Amino acid sequence: MHIDILTLFPEMISGVLDASILKKAQDKGTFNYNLVNFRDYSENKHLKVDDYPYGGGAGMVLTPQPVFDAVEAVKSRKKTKPRVILMCPQGEPYHQQKAEELATEEHLVFICGHYEGFDERIRQHLVTDEISIGDYVLTGGELAAAVVIDSVVRLLPDVLGNVESASEDSFSTGLLEHPHYTRPADFRGMKVPDVLLSGDHAKIAEWRREESLKRTYERRKDLMDD
Repeated sequence: MHIDILTLFPEMISGVLDASILKKAQDKGTFNYNLVNFRDYSENKHLKVDDYPYGGGAGMVLTPQPVFDAVEAVKSRKKTKPRVILMCPQGEPYHQQKAEELATEEHLVFICGHYEGFDERIRQHLVTDEISIGDYVLTGGELAAAVVIDSVVRLLPDVLGNVESASEDSFSTGLLEHPHYTRPADFRGMKVPDVLLSGDHAKIAEWRREESLKRTYERRKDLMDD
């Protein structure tokens, strides 16, 4: 998978993508990314990428020209038809199923904005997906894009050490994940459930299923209502 990230602040992204599991995934050649400062595509002599909104109002709006030209440039380099993802509060609420869908793509392009917002023509004529990671507003789309990229890349083949890790995650099954325990079996009087020490895999699977149902009902009943 190749990922292009259009941003005015590349330094906000690189630290996340060049560490931990994402760094190992790059070393394996499972994915690679390219940071594109779309200010470099501005035709304005002062390299401006924003302007005052028509009709008045607070803040500045990103102009379409640099963003369109930057997206067209990354498309031409890869000769692909990528998913072009706009990170914005008005977008589709992000969920695990969306991550699984995006993980099947070969090329993703993320557009990270700043200021008051985007010229609407970017939204209408350039992007294929609009994604929001929650009902709140950030200073820009970089952190949100990093969240989405992390959740997608970890699903790619051979990124996680255990192929079952992702399939058993919270939300992948429609439920929250069951509790986990490790050594010691007795820590300060707090004991691991006996069934997990029994070696009976059928009973362990049944216990985990019951605990997932219980946890989901207690914490996210809305998932069961769906």
